[in-house]
Amino acid sequence: MTDNSRRTFMRNSLLGLAALPLGAGVLSRSAFAQEMPELDPEAAQAKALNYVKDASEAADHPAFEEGENCENCMFYTPDNQGCQLFPQNSVEPAGWCQSWTAKA
Repeated sequence: MTDNSRRTFMRNSLLGLAALPLGAGVLSRSAFAQEMPELDPEAAQAKALNYVKDASEAADHPAFEEGENCENCMFYTPDNQGCQLFPQNSVEPAGWCQSWTAKA
């Protein structure tokens, strides 16, 4: 290997390593944007957290306050309508559960 081809190899290797985080970021964003099945309010975990598809249905729950919904909860992910509490499912933006926490 000559000095020139070593330099080319080293430069290309360093450029490739520098591009890895960028590529990983693009791939992970597209992976998070995948569609997920909608959460069934009758599922065990949904029932445990009193999840409802429409926040107005939770008006009689002691933890509910007017204006709370999945869309303004810190656990909600708008890209895929996901929720960190229900990682395999999407939730309704207008939904609510007793773990609702205001976005910071």
